[in-house]
Amino acid sequence: MDVFNQLVQHSKKISHFNHLAAICGWDQAAVMPAGGAQARSEAMAQLSVHIHSLHTQPQLAEWFDKAQNEPLDDEQKATLRELKRHWQQANVLPEALVQAKSLAGSKCEHAWRTQRKNNDWIGFEKNWAEVVTLSQQEAQIRADATGLTPYDAMLDLYEPGTTTQSLDAVFSDVKTWLPTLIDQVIEKQRAEEIIMPTGHYPAEKQKALGLEVMKLLQFDFEHGRLDESVHPFCGGVPTDVRITTRYNESEFIQSLMGIVHETGHARYEQGLPKHLAGTPAGEARSMGIHESQSLFFEMQMGRSEPFIEHLATLAARYFSGSEDKVFAQANFQKIYTRAEKGFIRVDADELTYPAHVILRYEIERDLINGHIKHTDVPELWDHKMQAYLGLSTQGNNQNGCMQDIHWTDGAFGYFPSYTLGAMYAAQFMAAMKKTVDVDATIRSGDLSPIFTWLADNIWRKGSLLTTDELVKQATGDVLNAQYFQEHLKNRYL
Repeated sequence: MDVFNQLVQHSKKISHFNHLAAICGWDQAAVMPAGGAQARSEAMAQLSVHIHSLHTQPQLAEWFDKAQNEPLDDEQKATLRELKRHWQQANVLPEALVQAKSLAGSKCEHAWRTQRKNNDWIGFEKNWAEVVTLSQQEAQIRADATGLTPYDAMLDLYEPGTTTQSLDAVFSDVKTWLPTLIDQVIEKQRAEEIIMPTGHYPAEKQKALGLEVMKLLQFDFEHGRLDESVHPFCGGVPTDVRITTRYNESEFIQSLMGIVHETGHARYEQGLPKHLAGTPAGEARSMGIHESQSLFFEMQMGRSEPFIEHLATLAARYFSGSEDKVFAQANFQKIYTRAEKGFIRVDADELTYPAHVILRYEIERDLINGHIKHTDVPELWDHKMQAYLGLSTQGNNQNGCMQDIHWTDGAFGYFPSYTLGAMYAAQFMAAMKKTVDVDATIRSGDLSPIFTWLADNIWRKGSLLTTDELVKQATGDVLNAQYFQEHLKNRYL
């Protein structure tokens, strides 16, 4: 196994540099002063080029050929499979394109922070044009190497094995029942009395509340931390997970559940197999599986009645007192299961969220496949927003096509992961309930049985299994969107 071990050691070297890149990326998003943007962009572009050069060293092709003939056990074979997949993905791209895309993405993302606030589509479009062009070039190179369509080749980076054909089938089905369900639920909730928060909720108290909820969720503070950023995210590495949220002192609802969501991502990272650290086999299976963990925490568990009871009690302690009717459990439940057609994806409720994702998927699919131009996006966004949610974004690009960070750095193929994740999460919960009394466990305040099930069936598997194998082992079936539909109907109707 000499050559296999050489490949593992080489992978660990790459992993160390990826560690540095991840922490630099967190710093750039969370605490870096604006004046550092240009120099940081250049430094991170150079680091990207160095990592790419390590991925594409000429001896690796020979090493992979030799390693395949060595006596490997099943875990080592899976590790070799993932090492080779990552190598192939990197090896097809020229170094100049990697550097150019990193620079263009950093420039576009940094300017976007101000341009979005100012609804400056013209300024944003100038930077984004280069990101789109470079992403289309990357997609075509990957398509030529794999025989996939350009968009499927990008999708494969985030969701290995998933294709446009399968997504179109799943999302087309969702579109047949989701709009009606949304309208039914909104009509049902119209007659309900609900008291929304209207006070002043200082950011420092919101953070303290968030940290307490993270303790309930058994976040390992020896290997991670909570910070602020413009766009909430989970970054860093398994031994040093960085999660962020954003605070609005006129309400605490979004930041609190945002922390629950990002903690789901973080617990997955912290639970990955430590003996495989530094290899792709020790990483998350896919972005859809990653999102399944954050959405399991936020939606499946986080908006359940017993978990809401914890949130209501804790929030009352930090902000007001149990006599305030805002913090009554029944009212909190209504707040966190309120369906409303809105413009912003990250603020969307569980019910309308898939519409936001399908809209983005359809646009980025056609953009990367060259069927539309990037300048068509604002008009298309408005058209689809009106069709799916009855809202117009004409002239309101800051709450339309400029609202997300993903496209600023060319992360095309990422958006489907959100709704795939919601579907996987519903399926995992249905399977878990066969052996775990989930509601009683949450009410007890010790959520260990839930996390043990997730660790045994998802976290500790890393990428040793394909996505279909992972889901089938955990639930007895590959992805079945019926669980998601049933979950929504049960919770909201």
